[in-house]
Amino acid sequence: MKIKAAILVENNKPLIVEDIDFRGKLTYGQVLVKVNVSGICGSQIGEIRGVKGKDKYLPHLLGHEGCGRIVDIGPGVKTLKIDDKVVLHWKKGSGINADPPTYHWEGKKINAGYVTTFNDYAVVSENRCTPISEKISDFNASLFGCAITTGFGVIENKAQLKIGESIAILGAGGIGLNIIQAARMVSAYPIIAVDLYDNRLKLAKKLGATHIINSSKNEFSTMVKDISGNDLDVFIDNTGNSKIIEKGYDLINDKGRLVLVGVPRIGDNINIFSLPLHFGKKITGTFGGDGNPDIDIPRYSNLILKGIFNLEGIVTEKYGLDDINIAISRVSNGLAAGRVLIDF
Repeated sequence: MKIKAAILVENNKPLIVEDIDFRGKLTYGQVLVKVNVSGICGSQIGEIRGVKGKDKYLPHLLGHEGCGRIVDIGPGVKTLKIDDKVVLHWKKGSGINADPPTYHWEGKKINAGYVTTFNDYAVVSENRCTPISEKISDFNASLFGCAITTGFGVIENKAQLKIGESIAILGAGGIGLNIIQAARMVSAYPIIAVDLYDNRLKLAKKLGATHIINSSKNEFSTMVKDISGNDLDVFIDNTGNSKIIEKGYDLINDKGRLVLVGVPRIGDNINIFSLPLHFGKKITGTFGGDGNPDIDIPRYSNLILKGIFNLEGIVTEKYGLDDINIAISRVSNGLAAGRVLIDF
């Protein structure tokens, strides 16, 4: 079958949008999904830029957050059925961990992972799909593939934020906004959002930040100290900037937690004085919020259905697949305030 896809052919170059071929039949544990919506995450921008080093899989497909509908299932699939509305996610859920599919383009093999979403149809591993209520829009459902589950998981599983504790979030993009929402839901105070762009900070304030700091105009560490009374409990870094990570480590108190969501470019190491780690200060990374999509997606989506929280304002821009490079540019340049989606 013909599939329209955005292909990463070369790092630091625009994606190429063209038809690719899927040949043969679905194999053990694979499902065919009609992708309706895809999110654009910072991870894809990192892949395009090659921040983790040489990309040995080029050319390949991208995308790990989306919503679609099952149109066919391969042998062995038990947890999904045809016509299920599903969240597409990169974390392992229940079901078979199937082999990644092989696509072809201009006679060449195109690599793909267990899930891709920058394509109108995708062959996906069973355990990267989780059913979701028809009552939740495709646009909102797509956010459960990464933005919501990572943001909420960071607060629940890694920061373990408690009522009344203080938190600073560096980077108020798609994941940062959901970290802010989760911090508000556990009654943290103050909730300090820091970003380079006023449009993002305005949205962060709407979604629960009690204080906002534009770090392009102010020295954020001094202001965080003042707001928190020099007693910050949690610092979340979404930027992957080693200098910001070092400042965050210095800002948290003796029992504080520094949680790294963003990934520094390879070779961009952090430099810290490690003695406080022996007495209760903590620094940790997170693997997509360290949750379980089959447990977390139903749990979090139920909060929407019950009116406990909503996603109004999170999605700020939508583009067609042909304009995906414009969408990526809007995210990477900070011009988009919230999550940017590809609408198929």
